[in-house]
Amino acid sequence: VDDISNMFITGPGVIKSVTGEVVNKESLGGARVHTGKSGVAHARFKSEDECFDAVRAIMQYLPQNYTELPPRIVGNDDPNRISMNLRTIVPTDLNKPYDVRDVIAEITDNGEFFEIQPEFARNLVIGFMRIDGYPVGVIANQPSYLAGCLDIDCSDKGSRFIRTCDAYNIPLLNIVDVPGFLPGVSQEHSGIIRHGAKLLYAFAEATTPKITVILRKAYGGAYLAMCSRDMGADHVFAWPQAHIAVMGAEGAVKLLYADEIKRAENKEAFIAKKADEYNENFGNPYIAAERGYVDAVINPEETRPRIAYALHMLENKSEKRPKRKHGNIPV
Repeated sequence: VDDISNMFITGPGVIKSVTGEVVNKESLGGARVHTGKSGVAHARFKSEDECFDAVRAIMQYLPQNYTELPPRIVGNDDPNRISMNLRTIVPTDLNKPYDVRDVIAEITDNGEFFEIQPEFARNLVIGFMRIDGYPVGVIANQPSYLAGCLDIDCSDKGSRFIRTCDAYNIPLLNIVDVPGFLPGVSQEHSGIIRHGAKLLYAFAEATTPKITVILRKAYGGAYLAMCSRDMGADHVFAWPQAHIAVMGAEGAVKLLYADEIKRAENKEAFIAKKADEYNENFGNPYIAAERGYVDAVINPEETRPRIAYALHMLENKSEKRPKRKHGNIPV
């Protein structure tokens, strides 16, 4: 709660005496700090009453314990409802941004979505929604912030949420539009490999139902990290404009045709031509579907009915994993 809540390991007094830094409680560990910078807190509210209301709301998506299935609340929103708005919300131009929460609003029951950590790592949107009354945990790339790239903070944010949903048997819906991991010296030196691996680990170990919908870009390692078939996705759907490849067409062409580009009279025209050929031969979802990485290429307006049907199919999913080691292990 703003101006009330504080969290820190060492308070301002200890920090001043040890390091000489002068800081107050709010700027050290206030609500804005932990919801926007550290990621320690999941939501920030203006009053205690708003905070308590949010706690009540989130509990409606969770079972009482891990042995129960999450509570299903069937409403009046038709699970077979189609949404033609999805055709216009997501631009076919791969470089144009949009707000993925608009996509979520078209898919979820009555447009209701409980977002978790909206102020932290905004390039990944997570939260709870319902489809045909089933609670669903959503992990979605956000193209309107950092182009939806995966970075250190969003990897931590997403992996923790995945493990929480898995612990309580809540199905996972992965909405993919990712150009890759965020490039940069700072990301590499801060351990993007180590942090990014948390997403793959979380998806690989999760036994709850996993459904993936690829809207546009799904490139390289980030495609795997957003729960591809290789990471155990139960159903993978792709829109017709989806591009599933190692990298974007222009970047691939510059690597594959480096010598030809140097000799070309009109370099830009040559790159554009080869990029079109690359997209036609490798970038479209039909190639991935032929190879079994995508179950179906669907029209955008059919997304909600397809997800609802998949949830019904996976309602009683059971997956056995190796038991943990036992024996006479010295303490």
